Amino acid sequence: MAKLAVVGLGPGGANDMTLRAVEALEASDLIVGYTAYIELVADQFPDKETLTTPMRKEVDRCRMALEKAAEGRQVAMVCSGDPGIYGMAGLLLELTESEFPDVEIDVIPGVSASNGGAAVLGAPLMHDWCTISLSDLLTPWEKIEARLAAAATADFCISLYNPSSHKRADYLARACDILLAHKDPATICGYVRNIGRDGEEAHVTTLGELRDTQVDMFTCVFIGNSQTKVIDGRMVTPRGYLQRED
Repeated sequence: MAKLAVVGLGPGGANDMTLRAVEALEASDLIVGYTAYIELVADQFPDKETLTTPMRKEVDRCRMALEKAAEGRQVAMVCSGDPGIYGMAGLLLELTESEFPDVEIDVIPGVSASNGGAAVLGAPLMHDWCTISLSDLLTPWEKIEARLAAAATADFCISLYNPSSHKRADYLARACDILLAHKDPATICGYVRNIGRDGEEAHVTTLGELRDTQVDMFTCVFIGNSQTKVIDGRMVTPRGYLQRED
């Protein structure tokens, strides 16, 4: 059976790849991916043949990779972060079910933006947490609103992906308004831009201040729960170990 490896590069590309990811790319003779993700590994694998597609061509990209794998090529598709978290693993598996039953998908996990950004900030995701994307390209905004309200009501820590873009400049503010209906404006929050890449920057703030903060698509935002605090400038959500001792 033909195989295709879908590889998580981590948010910083070559800086964050796991050993399994490196091995999968080394074993490939063709690397497929979104143009910006291919650029993240170009220096480390300069002799590999590559195929790219621009943004919003995910289905075309996956079909192209599956076609090459079905032809007998050793194909690796690269994704930023983890391929199973807003990546291409699910779409590839859907397409194998309907169009490419003879191609086996090997999912190689990676460091997600949530994991990478949390490490930069400190330890904001030590307790129960969820991830919500603010992009409404594939999910109706009404459903995103419902998920934000439910997560806030349940006092989850939250990592927000795709918090803003040119067409969605006010989406983070709108999300904060929903959260503020259920959470204290003093709730500790943080955000990290360019995780693991040149120009990485991190900030710790509050939910009230976050509402008017300008971010972009290269930013991951972290909303604390009611117990999240700042320790030495780091964002920390206690798991409860010390409280159990008390």
